[in-house]
Amino acid sequence: MKKIILAAMMLILISSPAFAGGGLDGFMHNLNIRARADMPGFSAQVSTQFGVPLPRVEAVIRMVDTPADAFMCFQLAEMSRKPYDTVTQVYQTHRGQGWGVIAKRLGIKPGSSEFHALKRGDFVLSGEPGRSYGKGKEKAKGKGKGHNK
Repeated sequence: MKKIILAAMMLILISSPAFAGGGLDGFMHNLNIRARADMPGFSAQVSTQFGVPLPRVEAVIRMVDTPADAFMCFQLAEMSRKPYDTVTQVYQTHRGQGWGVIAKRLGIKPGSSEFHALKRGDFVLSGEPGRSYGKGKEKAKGKGKGHNK
């Protein structure tokens, strides 16, 4: 009985964000665990949250290394206001260089609220349209192109 309790405690510790490194790495680690436990549910939530047809979400999942990478492709498409096809192409070319490099290639500026959210892993898979970063808080509104003209 003690071995079962010890094993359960170790599993909880290993899957915690603190063990996974927190930030973006911790978020992605936990998201991969969640996705692999229920891939159809994960795919449906990503589809609903980002307004992308389910077959397209499934196709992107097959094209990337992990389910969390698919989430990040859709997340960066939303943040950069670029089509997800463009993001997946940039991912394919630069995936070994990290999400910060990919974000910069998509026009997300270091120092911006979006870039800080990326580094913190401040995202959520809510399955609700339009709720993907800022941990459910309203998205930061900056003075981007076209404001105050």
